[in-house]
Amino acid sequence: MIELPVDLPAELVPLSWLLGVWEGSGVIDYVIGDDSVTHEFGQRISFSHDGLSHLNYTSSTWLFPVDPDTETTPLVDEMGYWRISRPLGDGDAGPGMLPATGTRPFTNPAAVETLRNGAGGFDIEVSLVHPDGVSELYLGQVKGPRVDLATDAVMRTQGAKPYAAATRLYGLVDSHLLWAWDIAALGQELRTHASARLAKVE
Repeated sequence: MIELPVDLPAELVPLSWLLGVWEGSGVIDYVIGDDSVTHEFGQRISFSHDGLSHLNYTSSTWLFPVDPDTETTPLVDEMGYWRISRPLGDGDAGPGMLPATGTRPFTNPAAVETLRNGAGGFDIEVSLVHPDGVSELYLGQVKGPRVDLATDAVMRTQGAKPYAAATRLYGLVDSHLLWAWDIAALGQELRTHASARLAKVE
């Protein structure tokens, strides 16, 4: 059973099952040419909200050592925002730091239901930033306890490694958050990259 925070904006209810801190482990399994890169890793993900119409997202990962007597190695972090896809209007802040000038939209379940797509889910937008010079914009949908995402745009700094596209899948299975991430990187087509199983810790 999912308990909703009392101050959760109505339009975040379809994403509410993600809220909390999740931790667990997974496997990187990526083929580059004739070589296969395989590592076990740990991960901690946080989904939170601040009363606005988006979820705040952070993820930290670390490699497990081959020798159990050695320490873990920090891997990569990412952060971003998850939101139901809809046009922004006078009731929304922005652009920049401009405050809202109208009535806030989609403040009740009936209004949110008008955003449901033809497949019975809700279209979503996910913006993610990585410290290695890559930013991703994902489009997709949430339908029940499942999220399907695919990159609509990838931006890279001049020094970033080649990274062209990605898909991600998230699902709630037996009270665990499972995810899988496919990437097109280093000049390769889209292929399996990593997956994990996380348990809620907060």
